[in-house]
Amino acid sequence: MAFPEHAYPSSLCSGTLSNKENGEIAVAQRKKRTNDPEGMRRRVLDVAEGAFQARGYHASSLGDLMAAAGVTGGALHHHFPTKKALALAVIEERVAAAVQETWIDPVLAATSAREGVRAVFEAVAAELERQGYVRGCPLNNLAHELSLADDEFRLALAKIFAGWRRAIADKIRADQQDGWEGGTEPDRFAALAVAAYSGAMSMAKTSQDAAVLLECLRGLESVHPSLGGLATRRRRRVLLR
Repeated sequence: MAFPEHAYPSSLCSGTLSNKENGEIAVAQRKKRTNDPEGMRRRVLDVAEGAFQARGYHASSLGDLMAAAGVTGGALHHHFPTKKALALAVIEERVAAAVQETWIDPVLAATSAREGVRAVFEAVAAELERQGYVRGCPLNNLAHELSLADDEFRLALAKIFAGWRRAIADKIRADQQDGWEGGTEPDRFAALAVAAYSGAMSMAKTSQDAAVLLECLRGLESVHPSLGGLATRRRRRVLLR
């Protein structure tokens, strides 16, 4: 189903807070300031995370972020000396946590890596259908915008991708110890799963249609475990000639 355009919500890898919830957060943030440095820091991160996801890093001004969070320039700069420092904190604390919660934890808790990957694709697709629009994956969105802009951004984003892939590969290795996935190359399958999801989310965002996630899932599941082993054996025969 294709979705109409909406004002986008904030947050995790499927982007799931409603506009009403965002409004309530903003009102609560502006009600009054308290002597709560950690709470203030969290408010700024909340606002920055939502703004970077909805409008992008470059289109989000510090002035707008301060107004939305209800903080002064001095308070903001106490926690985040520069806009770049704020963005790195969003990447390292919020985006990494989103990938952990949305992907890594469910895959590690699943009966197998493939079951975990399937469950994530299906859960995200169902949630996007329910909410009626696709905002994209925060990691994917920021990677597209910032990877070529600054090496620190690129490395911080690459670290999250690497951890995501490593978790799936480790789960495949655990499955192999249990007698499954004998013909699967763990690192290759992990790279394919992450690439399939990232590409699916980009396409779903541009088309405003979550169905592409399930199409990509079907394509991923059509890659049979034995194919990797067969290709490897063929390459070995060629090299030995």
